[in-house]
Amino acid sequence: MQPHYEVAIVTVVALLVYVWMGLRVGGARKVSGIAAPAMHGDAHLERNIRVHYNTLEWLPIFLAGLWLFAIYWDDRIAAALGVVWIIGRIIYALGYVADPGKREAGFLIQMLAAAILLFGALGRVIWAMLQTGTV
Repeated sequence: MQPHYEVAIVTVVALLVYVWMGLRVGGARKVSGIAAPAMHGDAHLERNIRVHYNTLEWLPIFLAGLWLFAIYWDDRIAAALGVVWIIGRIIYALGYVADPGKREAGFLIQMLAAAILLFGALGRVIWAMLQTGTV
């Protein structure tokens, strides 16, 4: 069994970044004085919530692509693309919270990394199926 060390580390770091974003929501709630379950009333809180939720929306796409790419292509390339995704999410988070108009660069970085992982894995699986006559 291949251990996938690098991909495992990237997975944990990505989840820790997600936790960091959740903690930022809590901090924004404290500063704004808006207690849960309220979701609006302060722009800073709303931007932090949106960053957190948008990251949750992307995590299944990213994690599935990351692991499938590692299994069917290469661990180190998957891990490197995973680091790019994490950096993109951080850039997105910091930009969006500062000014929603500054979220595009981080979003595009993470979207591209996720797309390469996901579609790269899909392409490799289809190729393997064709090579083995499974299709």
